[in-house]
Amino acid sequence: MDVNIFGVIGSGQMGNGIAQVAASSGLQVIMTDINEDFVNRGMAVISKNLTRNVDKGRISEDDKNAILGRINPSTDIKDMKEADFVVEAATENEELKFNIFHELDSVCPPHSILSSNTSSIPIGRIAAKTSRPDKVIGMHFMNPVPVMKLVEVIRGLSTSDDTFQITWDLSKTFGKTPAQSDDFPGFIANRILMPMINEAVFALYHGVGTKEDIDTVMKLGMNHPMGPLALADLIGLDTCLAIMETLYAGFKDPKYRPCPLLVKYVEAGWLGRKAGKGFYDYTS
Repeated sequence: MDVNIFGVIGSGQMGNGIAQVAASSGLQVIMTDINEDFVNRGMAVISKNLTRNVDKGRISEDDKNAILGRINPSTDIKDMKEADFVVEAATENEELKFNIFHELDSVCPPHSILSSNTSSIPIGRIAAKTSRPDKVIGMHFMNPVPVMKLVEVIRGLSTSDDTFQITWDLSKTFGKTPAQSDDFPGFIANRILMPMINEAVFALYHGVGTKEDIDTVMKLGMNHPMGPLALADLIGLDTCLAIMETLYAGFKDPKYRPCPLLVKYVEAGWLGRKAGKGFYDYTS
């Protein structure tokens, strides 16, 4: 199957990045969100990213305009009736994703592949909410999407070989390097990354070091480009907590217990960069 029209559900941090990458690869893109303000904000971010690429000589002004012209912003999920392939990039909330997939299943044509950018929720559980589990797959991009090269491709129990191959090839079309993961909570990336971040939060919680010292140790001692607490702020502490809760519920293993300090910050609305405050203060 050829993928000509590519759908993205969600225009936030991940969704607008996925839409930008798809449109930059020559695909026609439909990007939907729940209201016009969200969609316009997503389009503004894409335009800003592309303008930066023009300024750096990576693309021309004509290229920028052509990419933007291939993105059709929408507030109606029914517009996905034209899509050959859809990526859901909504908030990491299980019930929300179930509802989106149930609706996509009724809207999209039978040939359409439905994928999720979920960070941790098992694909088989999502696929069970549709009448086409063989055409449901995980396509987990990394943040920031236009920069990061990895895409985790997660096949559920019912995912067909054809669905897997189309998703794998599409990742390469986007200039990404795909890696296959089996369908377990957290997959590969977040099963390894999130417990590390959670342990860094425990180190802060127990007073082992300051946030600056914890991040410095990991940057200089482990050669990480960003410390785990700063990375958590970038990802969003609510997303980190949601992933840890999925791991904890899925494996029933106490090593995945979310740190109480992480829970406390999320409850206080200290969600990281997007909220202006997390482990670090971004208001200035």
